[in-house]
Amino acid sequence: MDPNRNTPLRAVALVCTLTPSPAPSSSQLLAEQTMAALAEHGVTGKTVRIADHDVKPGVQTDMGDGDAWPEIRDTILGTDILILSTPIWLGHPSSIAQRVLERLNAEISESDDEGRMLTYGKVAAVCVVGNEDGAHKVSADLFQGLNDVGFSLAPNAVTYWVGEAMQGTDYQDLDKTPEKTAASTAALAANTAHLARRLKGTPYPAS
Repeated sequence: MDPNRNTPLRAVALVCTLTPSPAPSSSQLLAEQTMAALAEHGVTGKTVRIADHDVKPGVQTDMGDGDAWPEIRDTILGTDILILSTPIWLGHPSSIAQRVLERLNAEISESDDEGRMLTYGKVAAVCVVGNEDGAHKVSADLFQGLNDVGFSLAPNAVTYWVGEAMQGTDYQDLDKTPEKTAASTAALAANTAHLARRLKGTPYPAS
């Protein structure tokens, strides 16, 4: 049992499906399952489907002219855990996931009074769904980007499901969650919550 289990934690899952609400989404489903798994470790939070918001292209914290990113950024900075959930398209993360990373790139220029990026001490994890191979490659791309902009990664910080190539079954169409995906989601939640609590109690040293 985690001795710091009572330390409150908050999380946000950014769902990077290309499909706006209210259409169903496998990326949304896996993100919600991950948030439910985190809830078992005392983590509260919400999901945000990026396609529902006008997130402008760019690499600044605020691109002006109705940009929805500043509000989403405030949500991220107010949490301890960031979950990034993406489908695989042509072997890559979705274009929306890439846009999220590009907007997060602005955090490299932001720092606290001790010279640390504002994302230091926050923990990230990844959800990936698709109908072809490529989950490891996609998670590797996202891991590197998230780490570059200041997030920490726990062991087993990805959960994923990929169906066979050239077939039309989506994750959301399955009768039940595959055992291995459920186990990966549980491990992600346990390790991510554990690391987030440790970092909340013992921040990184000043830069």
